[in-house]
Amino acid sequence: MAKFHSTADPYIVSRVRALESLLMEKGLLEPGMVDAVVARFENDTGPMLGARLVARAWLDPEFKRQLVTDATPCLEAFGLNGYDLLVILENTPDVHNLVVCTLCSCYPWQVLGLPPTWYKSPPYRSRAVLEPRALLAEMGLIVPEAKEIRVWDSSAELRYMVLPERPAGTAGWSEEQLAALITRDPLIGVALVPTPAGAGPA
Repeated sequence: MAKFHSTADPYIVSRVRALESLLMEKGLLEPGMVDAVVARFENDTGPMLGARLVARAWLDPEFKRQLVTDATPCLEAFGLNGYDLLVILENTPDVHNLVVCTLCSCYPWQVLGLPPTWYKSPPYRSRAVLEPRALLAEMGLIVPEAKEIRVWDSSAELRYMVLPERPAGTAGWSEEQLAALITRDPLIGVALVPTPAGAGPA
């Protein structure tokens, strides 16, 4: 659905820029600091950290078992210490998981980067709970009627990340190759990891 993938509200963007300029004028903020923080969450940590966790889980059954049981040691192995809020939800042939925050916009920034604008929108937050199958269809993901959809409500105390199913055609791929396939949306549950072009068996 187009409105969930729209860019940020121009009015909000202009207010943020005005506030940033004011803080710089008062010497409270250095030029480029905000952009550096944004770049860190978009590139250096999540969503690449989330992608690397998933890729490792696809290749290492013991790592996957630990990840879905208690993600903390797995996060520590990737350099994220002291973060014990995250629960990993595994998609299966029978179950598709979807993450939402109905109260505000609680979201695992450390592993997924900055939350998309639509994640914070009232239509997404309400419809994810009331009609998740229809919502996902409008966002381009058709979940078969036979597959159960489980909706998970994030909070300040508990955050979620989806472990998507591994796509066909990736047999023999390295962890780096697999991670490059994974974007943020499958880790929220609003998309699947795409099957590579010309893919053979899984």
